[in-house]
Amino acid sequence: MRDSLSEVFDVVEVVNVLDSQDSANLALLSRPDLGVTFTKLHCWRLTQFTKAVFMDADTLVVQNIDDLFEREEFSAAPDPGWPDCFNSGVFVYRPSEETYNSLLQFALSAGSFDGGDQGLLNMYFSDWATKDIHKHLPFIYNTVAQAFYSYKPALKQFGKTVRVIHFIGANKPWHQTYNPSTGEVGGAAPEYSQEFLQSWWKTFVSHVQPILVAKADSSSGKGGDLSSLLSVIRITQTGQVAAAADDPTRQFAWEQGQIDYLGVDKFENIQKQLDASMSNPLPPEPSKKSPFKL
Repeated sequence: MRDSLSEVFDVVEVVNVLDSQDSANLALLSRPDLGVTFTKLHCWRLTQFTKAVFMDADTLVVQNIDDLFEREEFSAAPDPGWPDCFNSGVFVYRPSEETYNSLLQFALSAGSFDGGDQGLLNMYFSDWATKDIHKHLPFIYNTVAQAFYSYKPALKQFGKTVRVIHFIGANKPWHQTYNPSTGEVGGAAPEYSQEFLQSWWKTFVSHVQPILVAKADSSSGKGGDLSSLLSVIRITQTGQVAAAADDPTRQFAWEQGQIDYLGVDKFENIQKQLDASMSNPLPPEPSKKSPFKL
């Protein structure tokens, strides 16, 4: 996976929060609850760059965002749930060891009001809401994909200007299923915008999947997660939905009540499984007769 990333990006930095050479290590031992938060703070240590834009892994860029580099630290878009707070999925900042250490100490002393990085950063950059409107990114740079968050008339009016889509929450695009023969996403949670889901999968199938397939082919026989990933990718190429019977993402969807009745979980497939099970009866139970004659 690192090799795949290196083919796309100029620099790939491996962040290990529990590295014994890491200044945050001892702090983590006393505050393990802030582990994920500390991981994001490492972005301030990329001091080979004068300015950077942080983006969560569940964001999708759909239009050019180079103009973000004209912004200053700390620029972010408002969070739909509480607009006086910013959403930390996308933000502009200046890498600095001094800022990193200051954030680290602040995290240890003040913690985070939501237990994660967003609460911490909003506490640290506490004047974001009131001090400088130029540091408020337009919502199109961090548009929440869930439909229930959306002001639908505004989405209809300004949707074509969206630059970054953010799939917040536990349910992600890769938890859905995709049919390459029709290009349709199935099993979608009702809260998602179907258009945004289609954008994610179109990008994945066009630009990401070919790289993963090539890497998996070159690593054949090595086993492990890459082989599991390859099996799912092969399913998409044969014209079926990307969810094998033992796929953990499919189990996750069932547990969340998101059953793909029009795809892999449609009734005829369930019926086939029932028929197959009934055509192979269980072996007879061991005899309960006593081995001794009376």
